[in-house]
Amino acid sequence: MSNQVKPSSTSGKGNGMGIASLVLGILSLCGSGILICGGVLSLVGIILGALGINSKGRSLAIAGIILSVVGLLSAVVIRIFLRGVVAQYMPNILQQFLNSRGY
Repeated sequence: MSNQVKPSSTSGKGNGMGIASLVLGILSLCGSGILICGGVLSLVGIILGALGINSKGRSLAIAGIILSVVGLLSAVVIRIFLRGVVAQYMPNILQQFLNSRGY
């Protein structure tokens, strides 16, 4: 009998890319209204998930890719919505502000 511990398949080795992708996917969902958080973090999460899909953390990488794609799509939808709202209402608000200041 040997007292050596055999590595199991659930060890944390090889899960780094998958975990990073998952964390970035969650952060991109939380910050999808902000351009840098929503866009850049999503793209980095997708890349890390694609790199980590062949490692032991395959399910984490897939979940990270899914969350990153959803974060990227929500960032795009929020950006389009805000651009439309600003384009529609900002000139009126700006004109009212200038009128109240006497310009």
